[in-house]
Amino acid sequence: MRAEQLTDPITFHGEGPVYSATWGGLRLVDLFAGDVLTLAADGAVTRRHVDEIAAALRPRVGGGAVIAAERGFILEDPDGTLTRLPEVWADPTVRMNDGGTAPDGSFYCGSMAYDQRTGAGSLYRLAPNGSVGLTMTGVTISNGLEWSPDGSLAYYNDTPTGRIGVFDWTPEAGLTGLRTFAEIPEADGYPDGLTVDSDGGVWVALYAGGAVRRYSPQGTLDEVIDVDASRVTALTFGGEDLRQLFITTSREDLAPGEDPLAGSIFTAMPGVAGLPAKPFAG
Repeated sequence: MRAEQLTDPITFHGEGPVYSATWGGLRLVDLFAGDVLTLAADGAVTRRHVDEIAAALRPRVGGGAVIAAERGFILEDPDGTLTRLPEVWADPTVRMNDGGTAPDGSFYCGSMAYDQRTGAGSLYRLAPNGSVGLTMTGVTISNGLEWSPDGSLAYYNDTPTGRIGVFDWTPEAGLTGLRTFAEIPEADGYPDGLTVDSDGGVWVALYAGGAVRRYSPQGTLDEVIDVDASRVTALTFGGEDLRQLFITTSREDLAPGEDPLAGSIFTAMPGVAGLPAKPFAG
C-alpha cells in the first residue's frame, strides 16, 4: 500500500497528529515552530503559536487541550485561553518530545536532549490534578506512547534503540516491566511515533525509512504503507469512523529541494479502525 499526499508541505517538523471530534478534526504540531496546526475537513490549515516548542497534545475531557511545551505543560481551555503550568525542569538543553494519554486520564510525555545525547531524557506523568511525577529516566529520544484496546499494555519507542517496547499498565502501578515488543533493523528506519488500532495492531512511523508499519498484537509485521517522504514522524486514525490514517513528516536536516514532499501530511485507508483519542482528565 502507498499513502496519498493530503496536503502540501505545511510543516518543518510535523509531529503528534491527533483526531478529536471536540476539535472538529485533526490537530498536529510543527514542533520547532512551537505551533499547533488544525486541519479542517475542507483542507484549510490554521496555526496557533503556543511556545518555543510544541511537542505533543491531547484533548481535555472538558474541551480544549493539554499541550507539551518545551519544558513543561500548557492547558488550553475550550475558549482558547492558555495556562502554563510550572516548568518541570530548568535545563535548557532538554525539551519535551512525545506523549500519550493513559486510560486513567493522566498524560504521559517524554523528553530528549536537543543534541540527542544518550540517556538525557525522561518520561513524566502529568496527573489530572496538575502534579507531575517522574516515571522513567535514562531515555534518549522518547517517542510514540499509546495503550492497547483493553488498557493493560502501553507501547513505547526510545527511537535509537531500534525497537518498539511495551509496558504493562495498571492505574495503581502505572507503567512497569518495559520489554521488547518488536525489533526494527536500522536499515529500515527508526521507530518514531506510533498508534494502536481497534484490533490491537501497533502502527509505527519509520523516521528515515519512508514507511509506516503495522505489527500484530503478537509482534509480527503484517502491513507496510510506503510514504513519499523519508522522515515519517507520527500517525493517528481519524475521520468520523476512525478508519483514515493520517501521517506526518519532517524536513529536519534536509537541504532545500531535497525530499520535496517532506513536511506534508499523508493519508491511507488501511481497512481497520483506530481507537478514539483518550482525553486528559485535568
